[in-house]
Amino acid sequence: MAPENAAVNFSELVNKNKQTLARLEQSPRLLLHRRDGEDLVLTTAARAEQDRTVVSAATRMLAALARREPGSTELLLDILPDAFPWLRFLPEPDVHAFAVELVDTMRAADSLGNNASVAQLLVAWQHTAEVHSDPVLLAALTRDHDEDYGPVPDPREAAS
Repeated sequence: MAPENAAVNFSELVNKNKQTLARLEQSPRLLLHRRDGEDLVLTTAARAEQDRTVVSAATRMLAALARREPGSTELLLDILPDAFPWLRFLPEPDVHAFAVELVDTMRAADSLGNNASVAQLLVAWQHTAEVHSDPVLLAALTRDHDEDYGPVPDPREAAS
């Protein structure tokens, strides 16, 4: 079983920094709760590099698997619903598009060392699956609107 991450208030780090940082010896990460902003995660540089190495290795393995012939795409399409159960709501062509986009985005993100685009991609596809899971919502979003609502105003002009 993986060790649980410790959590403290940010003020503990400020006021009792040695005792607070010592907690990193027992926990891989330290969650710092802040009153005036988003919580932070503190870890050691070595552990952050280990995490990066693992993500990079998994990305390279997935990309290599996706490029293998024959049948690699079918294998990928077969295992993805186990990792992402919401894929079952997507039409088949969208599942294939998701798989290709996921592998390509993971490879590109890994080359930059920044996984934000992968997280964004996963959330966007999950929302798409959510729409497909609700027949009423899907009908509302895909029905043909006979009316042209005219030009869309520039949001930058409305904000000023």
